[in-house]
Amino acid sequence: MARKKKQAAHDNLERWLISYADFITLMFAFFVVMFASAQTDKGKAAQVSESIRKALQEGQVASAIAGILGGTLDEKGKGNAQFKGPGGAKPDALYEARNQVLAELLPSLQFLTKELKEEIAGGKLQIRLQGRGLVVSLMEAAFFHTGEDAIEPRTYPTIGKIASAIASLPNPIRLEGHTDWVPIHNSRFASNWELSAARAVAMLRLLNQRFNIPQTRMAIAGYGETSPADTNETDEGRARNRRVDLVILNRVGVEMEPPVAGKP
Repeated sequence: MARKKKQAAHDNLERWLISYADFITLMFAFFVVMFASAQTDKGKAAQVSESIRKALQEGQVASAIAGILGGTLDEKGKGNAQFKGPGGAKPDALYEARNQVLAELLPSLQFLTKELKEEIAGGKLQIRLQGRGLVVSLMEAAFFHTGEDAIEPRTYPTIGKIASAIASLPNPIRLEGHTDWVPIHNSRFASNWELSAARAVAMLRLLNQRFNIPQTRMAIAGYGETSPADTNETDEGRARNRRVDLVILNRVGVEMEPPVAGKP
């Protein structure tokens, strides 16, 4: 009886599915890891935002964000600023940059707000965060006599508290003099420009000579009546315009400043 020939075994044409399944599994694992990392970053960003919100209960963050991002803010702290560019900017990146700018001088804001609570409540000064840094506005009524550039000695303890915050930071300082729009002409000052600049110089000298802040860290500017903080139509508004702004510059503000030359 003749033997039957064995049929040739068929090649397994579906072995590629095993490799394909392994590849899909690896890709899935990769995307899971990437998604988890992204969620962690968002969580950290949310924690930073929440910390800043809790630290500033009196609208400081609202004015700061408006200055940095532009636009207005709702009661939840979200802005309506329009970001332009190819495809629009990514909100997460913008919020992260905003938080970094705010966090840079946040400890100084907290320190000064606490130390100068009475002066703030009495209307002698204002403290606020702007896109360029931390601004301390010293009102003329508390620190100067009308039409003069000499600083009232009774305000030295207040200025000393501000100097303590400055001394603990490496940031440059801008001293900006401002007036209202009422013209001045006396034996010492022929215009508001000269008065505003002289007051900025007087503050620089006091910080340097009495509180040992290096002159190389400071710069002055006199704006006269050209940069009002309030209306010039009322007595209250004009009083708020007569001020010296002490600006602790952050990284954004420093980039706008001319370079400082080294010592000869």
